[in-house]
Amino acid sequence: MAETVTVNVPNKHTKLEARRRIEDGFGTVQEQIAGKGVQVDQMWSGDRLDFKAGAMGQNITGHLIVRDDDIHIEVDLPWILAKLSGGIKEKLTKGTQLLLDKK
Repeated sequence: MAETVTVNVPNKHTKLEARRRIEDGFGTVQEQIAGKGVQVDQMWSGDRLDFKAGAMGQNITGHLIVRDDDIHIEVDLPWILAKLSGGIKEKLTKGTQLLLDKK
């Protein structure tokens, strides 16, 4: 049974700038994990990014929406990953904030 994790990360940038930073950050992550057995797919539709990552037979799906004042993120984790990923909300918040703060 999947578990949905939802976080809202404050955004002090314009929607366009926040989207650019997140898009650049996702590209960097994909480069870093290339060839390590992790497949990441992403697709933007306006200010919404749908993504899917898979490794070792486990899939994570989710989306984020760039809004005026925050980034809304929802991630669906398989139950085993949900049980093993203590503090996932904090990790999502911190990781997104790092992408937004990076120039």
